[in-house]
Formats: sequence, C-alpha cells, structure tokens
Amino acid sequence: MFASRCVALSFCALSSIFAVENANPVEQSRQTLAKWVETRQLISKAEAGWQADKETLQQTVQLFERELASINEQTSKFSTNNTQVATERDEAESLKRSSEDALNAARAIASDMESKIRDLVPKLPLPLQETIKPLLNRIPADANTRMSAAERLQVVVGILSEFDKFNNAVTLFTEKRTNTKGEEIAVETVYVGLGAAYFTNDADDFAGLGLPAANGWDWQIKPEIGPTVREVIQIYRNERPARFVALPTEIR
Repeated sequence: MFASRCVALSFCALSSIFAVENANPVEQSRQTLAKWVETRQLISKAEAGWQADKETLQQTVQLFERELASINEQTSKFSTNNTQVATERDEAESLKRSSEDALNAARAIASDMESKIRDLVPKLPLPLQETIKPLLNRIPADANTRMSAAERLQVVVGILSEFDKFNNAVTLFTEKRTNTKGEEIAVETVYVGLGAAYFTNDADDFAGLGLPAANGWDWQIKPEIGPTVREVIQIYRNERPARFVALPTEIR
C-alpha cells in the first residue's frame, strides 16, 4: 500500500515538473521547489497514513493470533475431555460387566441353595420346619422370579442360620407321638441338635428315640429310657443338678 502511494505521488510530482519546463529559470525553480515541497508533504502524509494502517494491521493480526490461540486451547481441552469421557465410559462399562457377572453368580448360588433347602425340609424335625416356615414361604417357586438376587440370598442365609442355631443347641418341645395301639400321646421331646431326639410322656412309660432318616425322622419306641429322658428334661429346666446322662443313639 505504501509503495503504491509513493509511486503515485512521484508520478504526480514529475508531471508537475515537466509541466513547467518551458517557464523562465527563476519561475521554473520556484515552481519546481513548490512542487517538491508539496511532494514531500504528500509523501510524509502517506508515510503517516501507512504507519496508522500498519498499527491497525498489527493489532488485527495480534487479535487474530489471540483468537487462534484460544481456539487451539479450547480444541485441546475438548480433545482432553473427550479422552477422559471415553476412559470413564470404559470404566463404567467394565464395572457394569463385573456387576452383571456377580449378580448372575449370586442368582446361580441362590437357585442352587433354594433347591437343596426344598429337598432337605421334609427331613427336618417338625419344630424346625415350623420355625423356618415364614422364610420358606418367601422362596420363589420359579427361578425366573423378579425377586432380586440379594433378597433371595438373604432368605437362604436366614434359613441356614436357623439350621445352625437348632443344630448347635439342645431344645425341648411338646409334641404328639403314636403308640403301638395307634393312639396319639402327648410327649416332651428333647432334640440334641439335628443328630438325635428323645421323648417321653408324663408317666415316663411311653418313650423313645428319634433319628434323622432319608424320608424324615425315624422314631423308635423304647419305654425303658423314659426315666432317663425325664431326668434330661429336669436338668434342661434346672430342676436338678446337671450331670452326664447316657442315652442310646445310632450312627448313620
């Protein structure tokens, strides 16, 4: 821009000089000097204009450079954010897969334990069956139940806890047993965990032994152990001092 202006100004100055070639020397010198001064003024003005334009252009360039740097920074952040988002998404998907695997394993364990508990219930003592009945009613009939794996495992653990509690204690219950005449007699039964049980009536003349079997408990009538079973019941109730009492049993 500056060069174009200078060329134009020089052309105008030369044209003016040539225009006064035929004047007298003094007048010619005066006019030439005046044109020269005018030319220098125009050149100075053009230079000043160029300096102003130059500063404007420099400011514009600096503005564009700042905008470009800002855009580059935003692009870099966007790229970093995209990378972070992708990483977090991969981690979330990995966690989701792990959770689904854990849930499937929990469902399989719950289903297996529920099946085993159903098979075991008929072999349990009736008092224990009554104790766990509310929990048994919560076991889903269908493996495809909408009941959560956590709830199913909670029920299973509750039942197993009752098994363990019964098996590690000596408990006394009032029940009915059928005698040799087919009559139902009220008896008191002492369960020694899930391994054996002993019963006797109030007169201690109808007594016997109970043992777990494949299809439920096997009850054997043994009237001779009636007094001994009564002694066990009295010790259980703290009605007499504790001592070792021998009772018959079988290892199956």
